[in-house]
Amino acid sequence: MTADDGQVFFDTGQRIYDFKGYTNTHHDFQRQLEKDIDEVLQTHTVFTNVSKGQVAKKEDLVKIFGTDNQTEMCKEILEKGELQVSDKERHSQIDSLFKDIATTVADKCVNPETKRPYPVSIIEKAMKDTHFSVNVNRSAKQQALDVIQMIKKEIPLERAQMRVRITLGGKDAKKAIEKAVKLATSVEEENWESGTANIICLIDPGSFRSLDDMIRSDTKGHGQFELLNLKEMVEGEQTL
Repeated sequence: MTADDGQVFFDTGQRIYDFKGYTNTHHDFQRQLEKDIDEVLQTHTVFTNVSKGQVAKKEDLVKIFGTDNQTEMCKEILEKGELQVSDKERHSQIDSLFKDIATTVADKCVNPETKRPYPVSIIEKAMKDTHFSVNVNRSAKQQALDVIQMIKKEIPLERAQMRVRITLGGKDAKKAIEKAVKLATSVEEENWESGTANIICLIDPGSFRSLDDMIRSDTKGHGQFELLNLKEMVEGEQTL
């Protein structure tokens, strides 16, 4: 984590207070994705002018915030204040988020013709060709879902399949396996040994939770559900 030129300004109507923090975690804190205040603050100190190192007077802070706890003051400024960053920092933040989004898409998707993932550079080019605009207030994962739909117009793309192993036993195993197979896109292996079924299949990532919930409920916790890998692999390709 590195320090940046970003400052959070909190206008009390009488004076503007700010502190020095980390831009990349400020939005996460406001969205409650980041809980650790030390991941956001560089110092638990409130300033009237952070760039000049002018620390706010204690008596003024107590009057405005109703407490002498500067950490609590910083939390209030974080939650209600406005983040301002330099042009250089904003461009750096956008570029970094753009690459994070492209990396997420490359990790979750494959070329449906080759079953191989695209290089991140190809995803980035497709994003630029569709004039994708980064939103700094949304996470890379959230925006990756939008990008997947957009760049399908530029390149062949589909969500990578998950390869999973399902092991079920007991009197209800056959019924549970039938339900599991319906949620799979294809079954690679299926065998029974001593009344226990073992299946390796491919599923769409969107079916993972439904399949996991079904196995837990139908087997009362006795079934096993294991993720083997996140991408379809062509023969001879190294597992990712």
